[in-house]
Amino acid sequence: MAGMAAMEADAQHCDKTNVVLILCDDMGFSDLGCYGGEVQTPNIDSLAMKGTRFSQFKNTGRSCPSRAALLTGQYQHRAGMGWMTAVDEHRPGYRGQIDADCPTVAEAMRANGYSTYMSGKWHVTLEGAFDAPNGSYPVERGFDKYYGCLSGGGSYYRPQPLYNNLERVTELPDDYYYTTAITDSAVSYIRQHPDDKPMFLYVAYYAPHLPLQAPEERVEKCLARYAVGYDVLREQRFERQKMLGLVPADMELPVYDREFGGKRPAWTDLTDEQRRQWTRDMATYAAMIEIMDDGVGELVNAVKEKGMLENTVFMFLSDNGATNEGGYLGQLMADLSNTPYRSYKQWCFQGGTSTPFILTYGDADKNPAPGTICTQPAHIIDVMPTCINLATENYVEQSESCNLPGISLLPSVRGEEEAERNLYFEHQSSCAIISGNWKLVRANRNAPWELINLENDPFETDDLSGRYPEKKSELEKKWNEWADSVNVFPLEDKPWTERINYYKGLNPDQSGKE
Repeated sequence: MAGMAAMEADAQHCDKTNVVLILCDDMGFSDLGCYGGEVQTPNIDSLAMKGTRFSQFKNTGRSCPSRAALLTGQYQHRAGMGWMTAVDEHRPGYRGQIDADCPTVAEAMRANGYSTYMSGKWHVTLEGAFDAPNGSYPVERGFDKYYGCLSGGGSYYRPQPLYNNLERVTELPDDYYYTTAITDSAVSYIRQHPDDKPMFLYVAYYAPHLPLQAPEERVEKCLARYAVGYDVLREQRFERQKMLGLVPADMELPVYDREFGGKRPAWTDLTDEQRRQWTRDMATYAAMIEIMDDGVGELVNAVKEKGMLENTVFMFLSDNGATNEGGYLGQLMADLSNTPYRSYKQWCFQGGTSTPFILTYGDADKNPAPGTICTQPAHIIDVMPTCINLATENYVEQSESCNLPGISLLPSVRGEEEAERNLYFEHQSSCAIISGNWKLVRANRNAPWELINLENDPFETDDLSGRYPEKKSELEKKWNEWADSVNVFPLEDKPWTERINYYKGLNPDQSGKE
C-alpha cells in the first residue's frame, strides 16, 4: 500500500501519543449534556470540559460510509463504501466494503509502531462474507486484536455475527449486553497493552442504534425526565446550546413542519398512549447512551490506572445524526435529538450529518484552552490525518503518501485559523457541498437543489437558489467535479430491497473477493 513504507521507516524516530478513538451510533447532535442535552453523560462531558468541542463537525450521514471515511481518511466512495454492506454492486464506489488499496488508520498507526485494538461495530465488510474472512475483517485490516459484531444492527442481547479476532463467538452468558461487552473488551486491551509500545484503540459502540433495548432499572431512572414531552425539552436544549456557545445567541429555534409532511405535531396533539410510548422510548434511548457513558468512564480509568493518561488523546464522535426509522414516534424522538438541525440520518441536511466531536489530551496542561468550542468546519475524513499527526512529526509526508483529502485537526484545537475548504456529501442520491458559509443541498437526485447561507441560516430554512443562481451553478459544478473524481456516479436511488435484489441479480458473486 502506498505510504506504508514511509511510515515504517519513520516509526522508530517519533515520540508517540496513545490514541483512544470512540465512535457511537445514530446519536443526535444535542443528546450529550455538553451539547445541550438532558441525557446524563458526566464522563463524556468531563472530556469535553477538559478539551475541545467542535460545533461544525460533519459526518457522511450514514453508518457504513462514515465508518469507511473514518477508517481510511477517504471520502466513502473512494474507499468503495458509497452505500451499504448489504450488496456488492461491482461498481468502484459501491463494493460494500472498504477497498483493499486504501490504507486504514489501524494500518497507518501500526506502521508507526503502535499496537492497534478495536472493540465494537465494524460494518465495513460485505454481508456475503460474514461467515468466512475475505481479507476485510478488522484483524485483516490493521488491528492486532478485535472483539465485536461485523453487522450494522441487531439485538443488544444476542448480536450476530460476533467475532473475537477471526473466531466466531456463539456462546454468550444470560446477562450479556453488547454495550457492556464492548467496554469490557476495550478495557481488557488497555490492561494487557505492553508498556514499551504506543496504543491505538478504536471503540465503536452500537448504542444508541435501534432496537431500543436497555435494562429496565436504567430505563426507569430516565422516565420522569421525558414526561414533559419533546416541545419543552427541545426548547430547553436550544437554550442550553446558546449558553454553551454551540449556536448563535440571536437565533430562534425553527419548527420543521415540512419534515412531517406539512405540520409537525405538538406534544399536546398526541394521544395519552402515544405520549406514554414516546416517553418510554426516549427514556430507553437515553439509558442506552448513559450506559455507553459509563463505559467511557471505565476506559478513561483504565488508561489512568495503566499510567498512560498523560500521554493519551481521546476523541469522541457519532457516525450520523439521529434516525427517523422508528416510525412516527421515532421521528419525534429524532427531531429532539437533532436539535436544532433539520432532517435525519440518511440525508445530507444538517440533522443527518452533524455530530458532536470532542478532542481531549489526558494531560490537562496539553489542552490549549479547556472547554473551548471550535467553530471551524471539520469532517470525518479528518480523523485519520489527525491520528497520524498525533503519531508522528512526519505527518504531512505520510498524509500525502496516502493521498488523504482531509486535514489534521490539531491546529484547529490550538486555535489556529484554517484555510477555507470545501466539504462534500452524498448518500442514496442525497447530495451536498459546504463551501465557506454556503451550502448546496438536495434530498435526492430528483429534488431541486437548495442554496443555504449557513452564516445567517444554519438551520436550512431559507432556499436562496432563486436569488443567487450563479452561486448555485458554481457550487453544483464543484460538487459534480468531486463526484466524478471519487466514483459517485451514476447516482442510484432505488428503494432498499429493490436495490439489493437488482445488483445481486446482476452480480451473483457476493464474496467481496477480487
